[in-house]
Parts: sequence; C-alpha cells; structure tokens
Amino acid sequence: MLSYPGILRRAIALLAITMTISPASAQDIVVSPEGPVRSLGEAIRQVARGGRIVVRAGVYREPTIVVDKPVTIAGEENSVIDGEGTRQIMTITADSVTIRGLTFRNVGVSFFEDRAALKVDAARHCRIEKNRFENTFFGVYLAKTSHCRVADNVIQGFGVTETRSGNGIHLWYSKEIEVSHNTVRGHRDGIYFEFVEDSRVINNVSESNLRYGLHFMFSDRCEYLDNVFRENDAGVAVMYTKQVEMTGNRFEHNWGAASFGLLLKDITDSRVADNVFVKNTIGIYAEGSNRVVFERNDFLENGWAVKIMANALDNVFTRNNFIGNSFDVATNSRRHRSRFEENFWDAYRGYDLDHDGFGDVPFRPVRLFALIVERTEPSLLLLRSLFVEVLDAAERVLPSLTPEALMDPKPVMRRIL
Repeated sequence: MLSYPGILRRAIALLAITMTISPASAQDIVVSPEGPVRSLGEAIRQVARGGRIVVRAGVYREPTIVVDKPVTIAGEENSVIDGEGTRQIMTITADSVTIRGLTFRNVGVSFFEDRAALKVDAARHCRIEKNRFENTFFGVYLAKTSHCRVADNVIQGFGVTETRSGNGIHLWYSKEIEVSHNTVRGHRDGIYFEFVEDSRVINNVSESNLRYGLHFMFSDRCEYLDNVFRENDAGVAVMYTKQVEMTGNRFEHNWGAASFGLLLKDITDSRVADNVFVKNTIGIYAEGSNRVVFERNDFLENGWAVKIMANALDNVFTRNNFIGNSFDVATNSRRHRSRFEENFWDAYRGYDLDHDGFGDVPFRPVRLFALIVERTEPSLLLLRSLFVEVLDAAERVLPSLTPEALMDPKPVMRRIL
C-alpha cells in the first residue's frame, strides 16, 4: 500500500506526463479542423491579450489573418496555412507577437504589392521562429519594425524569373533586428536590407537564389557573421553603407559572367575579416569603397580573388591568403591609394634569407595580363597560353606597367592559419 508521500510523487509524475502530451493549457485557444474554433481569425478575436493560440495539424484556408494584439501562435507539426496562391497570408500589426512552428504555403505573385507569407507592419518585439515557408512570393517581410527576431526558419521559394519572385527575408526601414539560423533558397534575393540600422545577420544559409544571397543598401552599423552564401546568381551585394562588419562568412560557388562572392559599392569605414571566398567568378569587387579593412580572409580557387577599382581609396588588405586563383588582384588603373601588406601569395617566388617569415623582395599581385584582360576581355582565352607565361616572366624581371601602389612589401612566406 502506498504511503502519502508515494501517492503525492505519483500524482506529480502523472501531471508532468499529461502536460507533456497536451501542450495546450486550459487558458489557450485551440484551433483545430474539428472545432469548435476552426480558424486563426476566430481564435485571435477570442484570445486575451498576451494569451496563446495552439494550432493543431491540418490545412487552414482563410482570408488574410491580421494579428492585432500581443499573442503567441504556436503550430503543432503539419499545421499549414494555405494562401491558395491568391493573397498575403498573415499581417502582424501589434507589438510582442510570437509566431512559431507553422507552415505558410502558396502566396500569390503580385506586380502591384509586396505580398508576403508573413508581414510585420510597424510593430516591435516580434518573434518569427521555427516556421516553414513554401512557394511564397515574399517570405518574411518586416516594415518599420524594431527589436524583432527572425530565427530558425526554412524558406523555400520556387522562383524562375526575378520579376515573378520576391525576397526570402525582406527588411525595410527597420532597426535592431536579428536574422539568425535561417535557410533561404529559390527567391530573388535570399536576405534583403534597405534602410536598416544596428541589425545582425548570423549563421544563415542563403543559396540558389535568382540574384543575391544577401543584398543590402543604406543600412548602417550592421553585422553579418558566420553565414554561408552559396551558388547564388550574383553573390552578395553591399551598397551605400557605412560601418559594416562582415566576419566569418563563406562565399562559395557564385559563378557567372556578372557574378562575385562579395560586391562592395560606395561603403566606408567597414571591416571584412575571417571570411572564405572559394570558387567564385570574382571573390571581392570593390568600387567607390573607402577605408575598409580586409584581414585574415582566404581567397581560394576564384577567377579573380580581388578586383579593386581606382576609386576605392585607403583600403588595407593584410594577413590574407591568396591560393589557387587565376588572378589574385586586378584593377583598372595604375594609380591607387589602397595597400597590401603581410599577405600570403602562393604565386610568390621570393626568398627569406633572414628567416623572419617575410619575403625579402616585394610581391606584385597585379599581373600585366590582368591589366590587358581588364581592357580587352576576349584576351582571357589566352590565359593558359605560352604567350601569357612569357609575359608574366618578363613583368617579374622588369615590372614597369603593373601598379606600384598595389605591391605587397612584406609577403608572408607560409600560409596564415
């Protein structure tokens, strides 16, 4: 016969099991195909401010859902909200809303509005977490929002042309946003920032998008950390921005006639560090970008590792590895105000007689043939020819045409780890 303490322990254990099996409490509003509440719209009307709605498995088709009070909406496995290819699915207009565990499916293409699976409009402190977005026009769209988090979502588009596809995660006029641990594929731009401030993009995978894996403009004091940008049509573009930190990212297999790992256009006072650029047409293309520090990056097997234009001023490349690239550095002018120092170049053929770890003669990373290709692109067909080998040998002996300013005076003898 059980004692009173034994009965109490068994009761507590039974209560814990019951709570595990049924995540909905008595205060929750439960949406289910069997009812009595069968739509999210009805549940939002009934739920108290700060309450919770639990969505059971099933497919729900209803007019655009407007979340106009602080609430948590949590979907169980296979809870699907279907826009039927005709409408935006959900709009959030209230602060402190959490959307978790839902599948958003089938947002219709529109040429007149930025129609999204989930749009947050002028709200704060929202959480968009652990959802799936399938066959959407825009996936998650934040406009005039702040202090929100978009995390652990899978966003899968099926765009064929840029004009008929929106962006996976789109931010406009927002600040202090975290976009982290998402996977985005098949959209026009995977992640898009415009007029965004003090925000972070962390540990996302953005791949196989029709244009850019990441595209941001006029977005100051943002950080992009530990992301993977892979097999996008044009890579990543950073434009008209200042005080940007891009650290620990991978730019992979962004191939095409106008493709690059990272395009920098008119950015200032920024830092690009500890990234890997592997097998891109162009690793970094810098135009009109000033006072940017590039340090400890790996440039591996790219067509051009770095293309830096003459209007990019006072940039510093230091402690980077250049290995297996067709061209390490290319430019459009012999006059430059950027500099390279203490980098590792696999093409360096110098020596280190004093054993201090640095080459005793400078290295000129801009090949004469790279200057020729910059002016006459069809000459690239001669890249592996004997003529180019002779040209390179002559330039090493008599370096008279390649830019003096882009010389590395202290090349590192061993790869930097």
